[in-house]
Amino acid sequence: MEPDTEIKRFIRTIGSDRRRRRQFAVVGAALLAWGCASDEDANLGQIGIVEGFLGGVAADEPRAALIGRDILSAGGTAADAATAVYFALSVTLPSSASLGGGGVCLVHDAASGRTESLRFLARRPAAVPRATARPNAVPGNPRGFFALHSKYGFLRWAQLVAPAENLARFGTPVSRALARDLDQVGDALLAEPGNRALFGRADGRGVLREGDFMSQVGLAAQLSRMRSLGPGDFYVGRSAHGLIDAVTQAGGWLSSEDLRSFAPAWGDTVTVPFGNETAHFAPPPAAAGSVAAQMWALLTRDDGYDDSGDDERPHLFVEAALRAFADRGQWMNDDGTSRVVPGDLISEARLDALMATYRSDRHVPAAQLNPAPVPRLENPAATSFVVLDRHGSAVACALTMNNLFGNGRVAPGTGILLAMPPGQGGRGPVSLGPMIVVNEHVNEFYFAAAATGGVAAPTALMGVAAAALVGKKSLEGAIQAPRLHHGGAPDLVYFEQGYDRDRLAALTGRGHRIGATKILGRVNAAFCSAGLPPNPETCTVRTDQRGFGLAASAD
Repeated sequence: MEPDTEIKRFIRTIGSDRRRRRQFAVVGAALLAWGCASDEDANLGQIGIVEGFLGGVAADEPRAALIGRDILSAGGTAADAATAVYFALSVTLPSSASLGGGGVCLVHDAASGRTESLRFLARRPAAVPRATARPNAVPGNPRGFFALHSKYGFLRWAQLVAPAENLARFGTPVSRALARDLDQVGDALLAEPGNRALFGRADGRGVLREGDFMSQVGLAAQLSRMRSLGPGDFYVGRSAHGLIDAVTQAGGWLSSEDLRSFAPAWGDTVTVPFGNETAHFAPPPAAAGSVAAQMWALLTRDDGYDDSGDDERPHLFVEAALRAFADRGQWMNDDGTSRVVPGDLISEARLDALMATYRSDRHVPAAQLNPAPVPRLENPAATSFVVLDRHGSAVACALTMNNLFGNGRVAPGTGILLAMPPGQGGRGPVSLGPMIVVNEHVNEFYFAAAATGGVAAPTALMGVAAAALVGKKSLEGAIQAPRLHHGGAPDLVYFEQGYDRDRLAALTGRGHRIGATKILGRVNAAFCSAGLPPNPETCTVRTDQRGFGLAASAD
C-alpha cells in the first residue's frame, strides 16, 4: 500500500474532530517523511495490534477490566482504556458506577510529564422542591470521562462506548461483584417496579444472583446515543429532556439548567515529594486524598517508616493515621471541601504539629491529642480502577453513587440508576482519593492505586503504598498482606484476621487497644518498581482478593 494511503487510514482512526485531525496531521507528516507507516500505526484501533507489553488494568469487575485491556491492545492510551472501563462498569456494576453517579480521577500524561486531578462528582441539584419524594444527584460520569478522553484520548469515542452498549443490549451474566452488592440490599431494592424489572429474578424469587443473565435495553439506548452523539445530547439534547421527565416520574428532581451547567473540573494535585519521586493525591472534596497525603508525608519523613524497625512500623503507621484523621476534623467541611488550602495540609509546620506528641515507645490516647478525632459517618459504597499504558501514562479513578445503588430508583425507560445527593448520613465523596507516583526529574511512572471501603480507604491505600514503595514488597504481597486501620474514634486499632501476632503484641505493648475485623478496604494498583517506560518488565498490575475484580495485562 502507498504511504499516503496508510497515513489517511491512520488519521481516520482518530475520528472526525477537526482539532484532533490537525494534531495528528503532524504525526502523519512525520510518518510520510520516514517513507511508510508501520503496520501498528496503520491499524490503530484494531484489538491485538499492540504486541508485547501494553500496560494493564485493574478493576472491581472483571468484564470491565477485560474491555480496558482490549482498548490498550488496540493502541489506546490510558485515558482511552479508562473511558471504556468506566462505561463497561456503568452496565456491569451500576450499584457504584451508573451513568447517574460521579467520581474523581488522577491522570499522569507521559507525553507532557504532567499529573493532574479531574473531578466530576455527582452533586445536589441547585433547587429541589420540598415535595420531591426521592431526591437524586446531578449525573457527573458521562461528562467526566468525555473530558478525560478529549484531553488525553487517542482512539475514537464511539469505539470506547460501544462495548458497554453491546453488554447492555445483548445482556451479560451477573458478576460476583454485582451479586455481592445485590445481596447487601436484598428485597428492599425490589420494592420499586423499575428495580424489579432490572434487578429481580424472572421467577420472582429475590434479586439476581451470580451468573443470572441481565439485559438492559433502556440503558443500551442511552449508550447508543452516547456513542453516536457524545455526552452533549445527554446534558443538553433530546436525551437530557427525556432524562428530566424520567427522573420526575421516579419521584426525583432535575432541571435542564442542572444538566447544562454541570462541568468537570481539572485541577492540581496534592503533592508529597519523597526521595526522587513525587506522590500525587486527589484534593478535596475527595477528602481521603488529603488524609492519605498527610499519612504519606508523615511516613516518609526523616526517621519515618523507612528507618523504623519491624516492631515500630505498625505503631508509626496507626499513629500517623490517627493524627491525619484527627486533623481532618479541623480542615474538612461537611461536604468534603477544605477550609485550608490543600497544599498547606502537608506543610512542614502542620506535620510537625501533628507529630509533636508522637512517642515511638507508647501510644498517646486519642483524647489527649489537639485536635482530638471526632466520629463521622462515611459512605463505603464506591468502586475504583487503575489503568497503565505502555508509554507510562496512567489513570487512577474512584467512583460513587453516594450510597449503594444510589437513591434506589431507576429513571423509567432509561435504565439509569440515580445517585443519591451528597449530604447527611455520610453520603458523598469523602472516602475517595486515588494516588499516582512518578519521578518528575526523568518523567517515569512508578505507582498508581485507588481504594474503596469508606473510612478505611486511605489507610488501605497507604498500607499498600508503604509496603511496595518503602518496604520493597512485590505488589502482590503488598495488596494481599493483612491491614491495620486507626480512624481515631473510637481509639482502637482494627486489624484484619491473619495479621502477624508479634506485631500485634508490639502494638498492645505500646498501649494500643486492638480489635479484629474481616476487611479493611479494597485496593487496585499498578507498580513499576524500576520505572516506566524504560523498564516495562518490572511492571505489575493487581486487584484485591478482598473483592471480586480482575487485573488484566499482557507482556
